[in-house]
Amino acid sequence: MPDSSRPLRKLGFLTIGLFNPADPAAGHESTLQVIELGERLGFDSAWLRHRHLQFGISSPIAIMAAASQRTSRIALGTAVTPVGWENPLRLAEDLATVDLLAGGRINPGLSVGEPMHYDTVKHELYPDTAELEDFSYARVDRLARLIAGEPVREFSGKQGVVEEFSNRVEPHSAGLRERLWYGAASSKSAIWAGAHGFNLLTSSVIFPEENQEPVFDRIQQAQIRAYREAAAASTQPHGSARVSQGLVVIPTDSASAKQREKYQLYVDERTPRTKAPQGPKRMLFAPDLIGTSEQIAEQLYAHAGFQEVDEVAFALPFSFDHEDYVQILTDIATTLGPALGWTPAAG
Repeated sequence: MPDSSRPLRKLGFLTIGLFNPADPAAGHESTLQVIELGERLGFDSAWLRHRHLQFGISSPIAIMAAASQRTSRIALGTAVTPVGWENPLRLAEDLATVDLLAGGRINPGLSVGEPMHYDTVKHELYPDTAELEDFSYARVDRLARLIAGEPVREFSGKQGVVEEFSNRVEPHSAGLRERLWYGAASSKSAIWAGAHGFNLLTSSVIFPEENQEPVFDRIQQAQIRAYREAAAASTQPHGSARVSQGLVVIPTDSASAKQREKYQLYVDERTPRTKAPQGPKRMLFAPDLIGTSEQIAEQLYAHAGFQEVDEVAFALPFSFDHEDYVQILTDIATTLGPALGWTPAAG
């Protein structure tokens, strides 16, 4: 087993929370049970993918609110919420409310850009302002300012007998601003996140620069280093420049023969897309890591991106069954995590 001079400090997992459209409640309950299991296994965090008009979690804030009442310690995050779908002021209110319910455990991960397939949904999402909406970094920066408690307006104070108004988003959750993350896949976004006081979420998808050789782990390493340089030079008072990596790992230590066959087929179907840049933006996908925990640990220690971080949120595969996630999470917590120097959280 290879040695690491920097043990893994925080171990989390990421789930898409799929459901059958004929019975959506069962899928949401499965997600909540997976989060509860994660806390019992000692995971530091559980993250939710955000999916609109799909058969996945469309309202991670609601799921985090429910999970906050069924857990007591594990951090709960989104990876990521596309802010192009959101009104920043209303989102700030919801995030602060759930953070207070959770006792300060919410870690919102955010991204900007035009909503996916915007032309098909803009008539319902923004019927009067579709051509005027700003989907730039300014949108997420506005959300961050509102969460930090900066004034929304000048008007405040008592009106009438019982009505009292605030000039900032209420409720205010102190500390939430420092737990905002930005999901960056390009050097430009990583540098922006560092300069503007966000923690950094990296994943299994990146966009290389034109002059970069398309080698996933080296590009991810360069992006993380660029982020840290920008954060160190920033005058922003928020955040602590944390970096979390989100590769797909599938340990098979306790998997049945049937599960191992199923997992390998999943990986084999996805591997071809990792061989070359995809599409006009030259998107690069990281290979899924499958095998025993010892084999996966060897691959991670050799991964230039992993070498830059001391916390991860390993992504669970799509479309597996509940018992598969139980097996994978159990192996990550009991075998892979310790192989990476991680210690489960107490309680």
